[in-house]
Amino acid sequence: MKRRTFLPLMATAVAPAWGAEAKSSLDSDGTVLVDGKRTFLLGLYHPPARKTRAESLRAVKEAGFDVVHAAAKPEALDELAQHGLQGWCTTGLVPDKQRIAALVNRIRNHKALLYWETEDEPSFIWKKPAALRVRPDVIRDTYAYLRSLDPAHLVYLNHAPTNLVSTLQGYNPGADLIATDVYPVIPHGIREQFALWPDGRQGDMLNPYISQVGAYTRKMREVAGPQRAVLMVQQAFAWELLRKPNDRDPKMVLYPTADQLRFMAFQSIVNGANGLLWWGLSFTPETAPLWNGLAAVAKLLHSIHDELAAPRSIQAIRLEYHDTGHSLDRGIEWIAKKNIWMAVNADPNPVEVTVQGLPPGMQALAGAKPEWTGGGWRVKFPPFGDALWRG
Repeated sequence: MKRRTFLPLMATAVAPAWGAEAKSSLDSDGTVLVDGKRTFLLGLYHPPARKTRAESLRAVKEAGFDVVHAAAKPEALDELAQHGLQGWCTTGLVPDKQRIAALVNRIRNHKALLYWETEDEPSFIWKKPAALRVRPDVIRDTYAYLRSLDPAHLVYLNHAPTNLVSTLQGYNPGADLIATDVYPVIPHGIREQFALWPDGRQGDMLNPYISQVGAYTRKMREVAGPQRAVLMVQQAFAWELLRKPNDRDPKMVLYPTADQLRFMAFQSIVNGANGLLWWGLSFTPETAPLWNGLAAVAKLLHSIHDELAAPRSIQAIRLEYHDTGHSLDRGIEWIAKKNIWMAVNADPNPVEVTVQGLPPGMQALAGAKPEWTGGGWRVKFPPFGDALWRG
């Protein structure tokens, strides 16, 4: 979504410390390095609603998030640092070089600054799909100027879930961290709304289900290539609450469930994401159930951070499918890292499979629980189910 259509920039952030030369950089496989350490980023555009700002930031830290978007002011980053968090800040675009230089010089040495952002969804104009709102050369020129001022911090660029891979690749010289935002939990029959197509969907691929998140992760992995990081921006709001309060239909307020939040996070990871960000909490009241589900996902991912930041494991893992009376479409998507195996069922039907090549003694940390058969692990996934095993 074009975030600045809905609200002003807000302040928040997350933690790791920086090296003497580069606070954030990239490893050869696109993994983010923070102080030289491989890092899987967990971030928020906004903290959850609480009575005080301090309570809100404590909740962010306790849930295990790393980074939050912050106003480009020292006091905003100071506040994040007090809670052990770091932030990213938006600079805007050239040709306003004097303003950008003043902004960057004001905070580039702040210990809580993690990376920069130039412009959100530069290729997207609602109802004008053939037009580009910001040309690639403007993004590239801004990046070059920004990095000349501050070579110690990476630059982030988020795309709408639209346009050809080749079009988006034209922006690549303007960013180190490439993202897209796809928010597929949308009630049927929703009225016309910014960023939605006439069919009421935000995504524009064939898949109308929450498993479209995997398709967009693969798309952005292709856009970014192997040496840039891919961050996936995920849904932390109900679409109806983006409307003005006097124009909302309570029957259309639909939040992602805890299971959907975990599935979309897992599916992004198994398809190659180097970090996850969530947008929309500024529209989500404290009484909504969403934060509890999101915090649970973040705590789980934080608990396996070192595994998520590790390279893919080279294992001879094979899947033997068992007939459940349904056709098989995508089936099971999975990734092995260090001592974990993460998987999702990308199909809207149950899928049963025997996983061969994993050792005995695997323990289920979340999702579907397997049964050891002597020759592998047999497990049945519900529609859009997931699994996280350690062993």
